[in-house]
Amino acid sequence: MQFKNIALLVAASMVSAQNTVTIKSMDGTDRTLVWTGTSSIADTSVPAGESVDVDVPTGWTGNFYSYSSGASNTPGMLAEFAFNSFGGVTYFDVSAIVNPDDTTGVYQIYPTDTESPVSGCQTFACDNAYYLPDDVQTKSSSSSSFVVTLGAGPMSTSSKSVEPEFISGF
Repeated sequence: MQFKNIALLVAASMVSAQNTVTIKSMDGTDRTLVWTGTSSIADTSVPAGESVDVDVPTGWTGNFYSYSSGASNTPGMLAEFAFNSFGGVTYFDVSAIVNPDDTTGVYQIYPTDTESPVSGCQTFACDNAYYLPDDVQTKSSSSSSFVVTLGAGPMSTSSKSVEPEFISGF
């Protein structure tokens, strides 16, 4: 019986959220995030100019996009993640492949603790997001907490400069 309880505790800890994504609205637009991935994460409301923390399960792989209040639910710029992936590292990028004309949704992704590396743009279009399937734009970090910015606004996105980085081994 003791082994059964231990096994249940281990299983429960494996599905618990050990990662956090802080969504920062950089402007005066209310938005809804639509998540698709290996496990379900509920659509998330992000009020204008505010931040919302979302717990993400260990090992979650997927993406989300946002749509503005009053607009149709149309996929735009994607925030893509593979949490706790190969070597325990999280891989992430901003993808414009689905809708490169979206200039109101996802702008940047970066680790909360180091603010680097950064994927995405402060102004679109830039060379730090996926536009074509063979673009090399995936970033990686050992962090478990990330910031995703939505919209272009007067708030600072990152204190670090945004320079494209090449990740070897792909």
